[in-house]
Amino acid sequence: MNVLVIGDSCKDVFIYGDIERISPEAPVPVFKPTHTEKNDGMAKNVANNVETLDMNIYTITNENSIIKKRYVENRSGQMVLRVDEHDYCTRIKTKILQGIVNNKFTYYGLGGDVKDIDVIIISDYCKGFLEESDIEHICKYNKNVFVDTKKKLGEWIRDADFIKINELEYKKNHELLSDDGFKEKLIVTLGSKGCRYKDKVFNVKEVPVKDVSGAGDTFLAGLVRGYLDTNNIESAIEFAQKCTTHVVQKHGVATVTLKEIQNG
Repeated sequence: MNVLVIGDSCKDVFIYGDIERISPEAPVPVFKPTHTEKNDGMAKNVANNVETLDMNIYTITNENSIIKKRYVENRSGQMVLRVDEHDYCTRIKTKILQGIVNNKFTYYGLGGDVKDIDVIIISDYCKGFLEESDIEHICKYNKNVFVDTKKKLGEWIRDADFIKINELEYKKNHELLSDDGFKEKLIVTLGSKGCRYKDKVFNVKEVPVKDVSGAGDTFLAGLVRGYLDTNNIESAIEFAQKCTTHVVQKHGVATVTLKEIQNG
């Protein structure tokens, strides 16, 4: 199973600390850091989950670092502040983009080797790495393309095989997505309420939630693993939900393994 992930990535920094008093200078809590954890985020988190689900992974992403700092209170586990640094990245190089055709791509990191790809995942957080025309090109000239994008959708998305969006994104793009041509492509995540595909709602198991950061990335990776195993998108959705219920029980941006899912 060879999977290519394309999209913008960041470094997720979780700064944990204690809040024990209010500042005398202003009515704001005083945060005292105790420890820090750093994880790969966005497209790299998708890629990490692809890898831990036992698929071969290739990644095309930005070189410069986008940094998301989250300040989390130890006692409650609640995030009290988020600070984004360097919130934009440079666009994918044309040479690399043009080499992604017919589910093959030229992997310049290995001296120009041409790799065969079973699935392409576009994880687009709208930070500048991919333009609409870039996504359109990838979808048009390849098959088994799964798209998760924060962009306002347009006709450029029509050639995607599957599109994962959340309920809010669906409402924003309802006029376009109400077209019957999208019915077989569209997977709408509903948070704790599960997921919707066509007219069917897939309920999700209730679990104690510690952190939902990156849960959508895990869902996307699980969706691809399930689809490659069964060639059935409904079975893939059920597998993806199992992956998500595991990852939200972990702190920070995390991954799940195939063994965890198999063991229930």
